[in-house]
Amino acid sequence: MKAIRIHGYGDVETLRYEDAPLPEPGPEDVRIRVHAAGVNPVDWKIRAGYLASMLPHEMPLTLGWDVSGVVEKVGANVTHLSVGDAVYSRPDITRNGTYAEFVVVRASEAAAKPETLTHNEAAAVPLAGLTAWQALFDHAQLKPGERVLIHAGAGGVGSFAIQLAKWSGAHVISTASAANEALVRDLGADEFVDYRSQRFEQVLAKVDVVLDTIGGDTQERSIQLLKSGGRLISVTTPPEADALAAVGATGNLFMVQPSSESLGRIGALIDSGSVRVLIDSVFPLAEARAAHTKSETGRAKGKIVLEVVPA
Repeated sequence: MKAIRIHGYGDVETLRYEDAPLPEPGPEDVRIRVHAAGVNPVDWKIRAGYLASMLPHEMPLTLGWDVSGVVEKVGANVTHLSVGDAVYSRPDITRNGTYAEFVVVRASEAAAKPETLTHNEAAAVPLAGLTAWQALFDHAQLKPGERVLIHAGAGGVGSFAIQLAKWSGAHVISTASAANEALVRDLGADEFVDYRSQRFEQVLAKVDVVLDTIGGDTQERSIQLLKSGGRLISVTTPPEADALAAVGATGNLFMVQPSSESLGRIGALIDSGSVRVLIDSVFPLAEARAAHTKSETGRAKGKIVLEVVPA
């Protein structure tokens, strides 16, 4: 099969479109014929070696941990999925990924693809959608009526988080550039701050929850905006415990985990029309270098997708 693999850490030139062995599923696995794979910042961070101490992958490594496709083979112990099922998944990030014609994932990590989505659209959901879901509901315990600040609302995680928070009954505030204000408001933001021209901590009232997708100075300023009892959930860097304690708030850093159950709930919201998917751009599998180059700009509106089987 064809795959995009790296044989060592480095820049986009390390991405090779080459032949790779066809993976065989274990007893608890399924093999998926990949139709599309999502591109996420974690992909190029792993490629560059930034996460090597946390995720010591063996080389050569197939990148990518978002997939939509069709089950092609099932393990001996798998009973809830069958050959021919259309599924999507955020697989275990410690295993070989989805930039390939086939991928093996645990059956427990896969859910039925939303019926209203194409494979390209479905591949854009799992990692970003699960990150937003787990941040807001599993970690922040967001409640109806609470005020939540979501940074980078036009991005992959942010665009899902705005919609999920709005669906849950929260008052949603988002930062983005002025050029993305209409998009962010259309997704459901009740308040908008142009991060380039305004200091959000100076123009907003206190909030109950912050979803931090940026880190650094943005995270530090966000802590000052939290109410007593507020929660900051980060997907970038650990929040400073002393700064949180000073305002009577709590927070944590987390890494998204596979969950077929949560994917099923997100898929139901998509099929009901409560959540939609933003696609920034689609590249053929062989053009993964171009996809990574675009992702590294940090300016994608929604998700970047690699198409493996042409729609």
